[in-house]
Amino acid sequence: MPATDGGVLSRPYRALTFGIVSVVLMIAFEATAVSTAMPVAARDLHGVGLYAFAFSGYFTTSLLAMVVSGQWCDRGGPLAPLATGIAGFGAGLVVSGTAQSMGVFVLGRAVQGLGGGLVIVALYVVVGRAYPERLRPAVMAAFSASWVVPSIVGPLVSGTVTQHLGWRWVFLAIPVLVVLPLAVMLPALRRATREAAAAQRGESSAARPAGRRIWWAGALACGAALLQYAGQDLRPLSVLPAVAGAGLLVPAALRLLPRGTFRAVRGLPTVVLMRGIAAGSFFAAESFVPLMLVTQRGLSPTLAGLSLSGGGLTWALGSYLQSRPRLEPFRERLAQAGMALTAAAIGTLPFVLIHSVPPWIVAVAWCAGGLGMGLTISVLSVLMLRLSPPAEAGTNSAALQVADSLSNVLIVGGAGTVFTALGGGSVGAATGAAVAGATTGHPAAFAAVFVPTAVIALAGTLVAARLRTRPARG
Repeated sequence: MPATDGGVLSRPYRALTFGIVSVVLMIAFEATAVSTAMPVAARDLHGVGLYAFAFSGYFTTSLLAMVVSGQWCDRGGPLAPLATGIAGFGAGLVVSGTAQSMGVFVLGRAVQGLGGGLVIVALYVVVGRAYPERLRPAVMAAFSASWVVPSIVGPLVSGTVTQHLGWRWVFLAIPVLVVLPLAVMLPALRRATREAAAAQRGESSAARPAGRRIWWAGALACGAALLQYAGQDLRPLSVLPAVAGAGLLVPAALRLLPRGTFRAVRGLPTVVLMRGIAAGSFFAAESFVPLMLVTQRGLSPTLAGLSLSGGGLTWALGSYLQSRPRLEPFRERLAQAGMALTAAAIGTLPFVLIHSVPPWIVAVAWCAGGLGMGLTISVLSVLMLRLSPPAEAGTNSAALQVADSLSNVLIVGGAGTVFTALGGGSVGAATGAAVAGATTGHPAAFAAVFVPTAVIALAGTLVAARLRTRPARG
């Protein structure tokens, strides 16, 4: 391992930190910019009917790629899956940016998902192998900070490029942004990978057979896709794909996540479960906030989007706070406090449906929610790496990301189905974002989304108490 003196920007780590943060910055900018350009792309390609699949295709293939990346990292290190993932991510952007039909566009998004799933798991393994434990909280804080600028300027830049140059350039310009950082990072990454492999040599991996896990990952992705399809079509016949999807997804999730995850067994299982609870509840609620502000409170789309921008800043602040060395003994309590803040923020949203309540309350609440998520998500990432032997870091990183993505698919998709069933309008259930153009919605439909997600977040506050391991008895 490199020398442990200094911080993440000291000489042994500077190039590697710059490189991996730049990769996160690319992913963050893509997530914010592409969502802004997507409605225009769907309209120009005459594929509005496939709008939701442009998002769900990404999420579904990323579930498969995350498991593949975890196995790949545990056997050969993170360098190959990281480089392959970045190449795949860029290739998917090029396919989408040059597409002449919506079907090809969706295919490009699916290729992006494969690349994104490989990258996100490999990045966690890089942190676990290349940085000493005392620096990992700071790296996670840097990851969170990388989302701040894209979340603020991404929609504005994307909107301007789409308006003046065309939506295709939003997709085609992003791959160029990572070429220089990747070139700077590769030598340091190769060195860290070699040294970590030498330190790990002789250890045995307790991971399950790779081939079997990849088959289960395929079943998980297919099950998620079937459930998303059923959730977007409320006809009676949709019960059939829903049942088939659940039949694939449930056993696959039980085998891909650590044993005891759904029983909140103390240690790694609770860490993975908490990641799903936190991400699913927060993003499901956030998906419907702009639509609520536009259709129920009469705000412009710009103001509705700005109401959530403060959450990006406080998310970075929360991640920075958890990285402070003096808070190390209270790391598990920080996650519990973060979930309490998140639950309170989501629980505030139904009150904004009352017209006597000023809509700026959403901005205040989302600042609190972002702070809570910054504390929780970063703490969970640090705990996962702490609880993972080096030979299992890839598998456990994949489990953490699978729990995150799967909860988004299920909770956001379920919220969209309930919302549509109650007459709330057209919402792309699998996208994690309200579809532009919905102009009607009964307040009860929004309440039916916000109240359950607040309850889920509140349950996460209770589950977080099990992050603390019991002291051993003499």
